[in-house]
Amino acid sequence: MAEPTTVVAVVTTYLATIPSPDQGVWQLGPIPIRAYALCIILGIILAIWWGERRWVARGGLKGEVTDIAVFAVPFGLVGGRLYHVATDHEKYFGEGRNPLEALAIWNGGLGIWGAIALGGVGAWIGCRRKGIPLPAMADALAPGIVVAQAIGRLGNYFNQELYGGPTTLPWGLEIYERIDPATGFKDELGGVALDHTPIEIVHPTFLYELLWNLGVALLIVWADRRFRLGHGRVFALYVAGYTAGRFWIELMRTDPATHVFGMRINVITSVVVFLGAVVYFLAAARRGGREVIVRGETTAEPTGSDRAATDADAADEGEPGSTGEGTTVPDTKTARDATASDRPADTGDKPGQ
Repeated sequence: MAEPTTVVAVVTTYLATIPSPDQGVWQLGPIPIRAYALCIILGIILAIWWGERRWVARGGLKGEVTDIAVFAVPFGLVGGRLYHVATDHEKYFGEGRNPLEALAIWNGGLGIWGAIALGGVGAWIGCRRKGIPLPAMADALAPGIVVAQAIGRLGNYFNQELYGGPTTLPWGLEIYERIDPATGFKDELGGVALDHTPIEIVHPTFLYELLWNLGVALLIVWADRRFRLGHGRVFALYVAGYTAGRFWIELMRTDPATHVFGMRINVITSVVVFLGAVVYFLAAARRGGREVIVRGETTAEPTGSDRAATDADAADEGEPGSTGEGTTVPDTKTARDATASDRPADTGDKPGQ
């Protein structure tokens, strides 16, 4: 029978660390089900769903976010993979490497910088085709994007990747050796942990970034409702908030990475992108309050039951109701209310009659 002190020590040790999943891939017949891919898909679905709600509350049409996603998502996946391969090329090219592995996106490896950059190009193409202002669409999508990134980090947890150095903190992450049960050879991505003795206990930097991203989502939703941000400022605030966290989290990571000027390349990228986002945020403030999308040939506000229905939809997201496609006007008192000299004489006729 085990000594009480031994039992307490074992229980304390177990509760003081975070166990890793035994595996990140399950076989459904000949089809591999990969946790990383499922997390990416779930994140994309959530981003589209939430972005759709925010876009409709701003005056957009239901279905327009999905139309834009048709361009933005594949562009983003390609861009994310290109950035990863370019900055970690030694994993795929050179002696003993298989260049075809660069196409195996399901094994992990997406650079958010490339995903946002090329995804933005795809979104711009989609917006141009639909006659939608890109900054307004980006503001609607921003919270969903950063939450999707948080969900994607769960995929890194299943892959046992993106962690930091050794730690004795209570939330240290246990790393197991995974092997291919059929061959007995080491297989970090597709293998199974048969022995739950940790080979090391490390900082779960994937978890730090996950929690940070959720905090950024709360921040930008609050700021958007409080200050009625527009003209791409919500998106800029998301980028600035994300890169601020990525900077210090990146400094904790110990996985191999390309270094520039003695620092991980993602550290430098975080600083550059953060500064660009702050500059844009401040510059866009000169354009006034949040833009309102205007549909049709009139900017008249709805009245009666129509206005009540529109406002009810907008209240669901804490944002103003509006209508429109293609053009925007600032959502300020000056823009909404014409001056006496600008208004036509009251003839008693109703619009459209």
